[in-house]
Amino acid sequence: MCKVLIADDHPLFRDALKTALSLSVEGSLPVEASNLEEAIDAIRSQGDFDLALLDLSMPGVNGFSGLLTLRAQFPSLPVVIVSAHEDSKLVHQAIDYGAVGFIPKSTPRDQIAEALRAVIKGDVYIPPNISRDEKTTACNGRDDDAEIARRITTLTAQQLRVLEMLGTGKLNKEIAFELNIAETTVKAHVSAILQKLKVYSRTQAVVFASKLHFDTFQSAR
Repeated sequence: MCKVLIADDHPLFRDALKTALSLSVEGSLPVEASNLEEAIDAIRSQGDFDLALLDLSMPGVNGFSGLLTLRAQFPSLPVVIVSAHEDSKLVHQAIDYGAVGFIPKSTPRDQIAEALRAVIKGDVYIPPNISRDEKTTACNGRDDDAEIARRITTLTAQQLRVLEMLGTGKLNKEIAFELNIAETTVKAHVSAILQKLKVYSRTQAVVFASKLHFDTFQSAR
């Protein structure tokens, strides 16, 4: 039996994914979540998921923050991104941030089923219209993006939340209030973030936060 978490806030698309899953794996067991909090609760309470399908635009998810949160908290869980956004840069960023596949929502159901079979088998799925060679033939900018992704994936889930809030311009005391932690704890997180990202100021950390497309995806909802 293959246990799959389907995290998407659109019931119709969750149904489409469940249908594609039933075509891909006999005896599959889908578990649904409509936001990131429900997804995390499901993983913690039910565990033993073989795969998670995660929408990039749903409550609790701001750009790649949801993917990075799941990777930080549940590093052994393979995550596939499903999204209405499908340009090549986003696809390769998702893979850089630890996704094992990227399925555009425009993908026909039979191709979704094929993609799910591939990732369940252990392959990395990239849409056929996206060049796989881009990761190895790109210019220095592509290499820089990969290095940024590598640094960001070293952050803990709490540090990612702090980084996201830094990216929205919040002060330490505002972050402390929202996360219900001491301001000294926030300062410690910020120091750790700067060290892991290899930057020397909050302003530089904010530039890293922008790489996650927090604002882009939030405004696209």
